[in-house]
Formats: sequence, C-alpha cells, structure tokens
Amino acid sequence: MVHASKIILRVTAFTGAGLGGWFAGKHFERQQYLNDEKDNRASIFSNVNIKNMPCLPIFGTVSAATPIVPAENQADMGAKLSVQGSRISQIMKYGFPGLDNVRSFDDYVISYDRRNRVAHWVFEHLTKERVKPNKLVDRSKCEFTPDKSIHPFFRSENSDYKGSGYDRGHLAAAGNHKLEQTHIEQTFFLSNMAPQVGRGFNRDSWNRLEKYVRTLTNVYKDVYVCTGPLYLPKREADGKKYVKYEVIGNNHVAVPTHFYKIVVGETEDHKLEMEAFVMPNAPIDDKAPLKNFQVPPESIERAAGLLFFDRIAREKLNKVNGKSVCS
Repeated sequence: MVHASKIILRVTAFTGAGLGGWFAGKHFERQQYLNDEKDNRASIFSNVNIKNMPCLPIFGTVSAATPIVPAENQADMGAKLSVQGSRISQIMKYGFPGLDNVRSFDDYVISYDRRNRVAHWVFEHLTKERVKPNKLVDRSKCEFTPDKSIHPFFRSENSDYKGSGYDRGHLAAAGNHKLEQTHIEQTFFLSNMAPQVGRGFNRDSWNRLEKYVRTLTNVYKDVYVCTGPLYLPKREADGKKYVKYEVIGNNHVAVPTHFYKIVVGETEDHKLEMEAFVMPNAPIDDKAPLKNFQVPPESIERAAGLLFFDRIAREKLNKVNGKSVCS
C-alpha cells in the first residue's frame, strides 16, 4: 500500500511538472508575441511625433494597408511629411468617427468591422481636381479582390457574394477615385464593399447619391464624405422591436438594413455646411428626391454608435441639410 502511494505521488509530481512546464511555455510564447508586437509598434512610430500628426488617433492604432512612412522632421508639416501621411491628414482633417481596425489606402480611410465583415465607416476627401476623370484610368481593369490586410478569419470573399442576390456595393465610390489607376483599383477591395440590393438601389438611387456628392465639388473647394452601414430595428407583429439582418456566404457577411452618407462641404471662405442621408437597402423609386432621405446627423450618430466630424463644433456649421444653423 505504501509502495503504491509512492508511485501515485511520483506520477502526480511528474504530471504537475509537465503541466507546469506547458503553461510556462505558453506564457513565454504569449509574452514573446506581445513583446514582438510592442517592438513592431515601437519601430513603426519611433520617428513619429504623435502630437504633431493632426487627426491621427492617439489611443488607437492605424493599421495601414499602404504603409505610412513618417518624415524625418515632423516639426514641418508641409512638404517634409510623407505623401501618404499627408493624404491621411487631409482626409481625416475633422476627426475619426471611431478607432476600430482603422486602415488607410492611398485615397481613402476605412474602419473595418471584423464581426460583420463590412466596414464601420469609410472616409473620403474630394475636390474638383481629384474627381476629374483621367483618360489613363480604366475601370474595366479593376477586379473585386479580398483585402489581404484583413485576417482570413474576418475577411469577406467573392464566393460569399456569388449567388446571394446582392451586389458588391462600394462604400468609397469608384467614381470618386479616378485620379490614378491605383486609387480606383483600391476601391475594389472587398473590405470597401457591402451587400447591396442591385436594381433600384446600388445601380440606381445610391448611384444618384454618389453622383450628387461629386457635383458638390463644384460648390465647395473641399468635400469630406463619410459612408457606412446601419442595422436598424423594426417593430414586429408582437409589438417589440428587433434588429434583424441577413448574412451571406460561408463567412456570414452582414447585409445592412440601411446605409448612411454624411457630407461636409468647406467653402473658399472656410464656411462649413453638412448634409446627412440614410437610405434603406431596398429598391427605391428613382423619382424620389434625394432630400427625402435627409436626416438629422445626430440620428445617424446614435444609430451607428459613432461621432462624425467631432472636430467641428455644431454651432460652427453654417448649414445642416440646407437649413441655416441658428447661433
């Protein structure tokens, strides 16, 4: 009996030592990974003076699909700032709506929702010169491409859309990025897409809204555009409200119930005017005026859980949805 007890104690001791070693190893691996991550972030931002980088998030991180190369001397925010960093600063001049999985491309910035496989928001900066068609840019050469900067667990694929009955609808409109071939091609990353009803919406009313936004570059020297999905509640037969939306494909890409677009135009004399739109992801009568879809900007903020253009005090806006703002 005593001999048996000794054997049990020895087995227990060896088992405990083995488990302890395994946990210690896993802890070491995790710590090493975190240290590597810390070192990587430190190397990326080692030459960046964050305080001098306007509109970059301080408490979040920007994971750039196209890397941001910091300038040698951040004190001069002019020509010495990298082209990519300078462009991001232009696009995000009036603030980030949120800091979840922010990625930057050459001509737009995106916050990606890994759970729904659709962006939270996409930000663009348009001018008359930037939306002017370039004869060397050919949209027909563009292909819908999975965004490899997104972890494969969370990205959408073309196969998700195949046979779904939905279009791969642009959030950053391809027509807004015809300055360079690379710019328009980057709008075809699937991270910039959302499932949209085709006829009556994506190809019609939503397209009208995109074209309208481009015409605003004839009115304002700078046009800032934020676009994204909404998942709005609907009252069911039992009298209760539910948020219900379809998912498509093996990756369960969420089909938004609505889409929003918030636009800020800046005049030559620096006056700011805002327009906010929400459209249902459904066929819409093409004769319906776009004004029918204008809503108070704060209603979108509440629904999306985001604050848009938070660097602009509302009392600084000259107009909202075409109406003068009382001081």
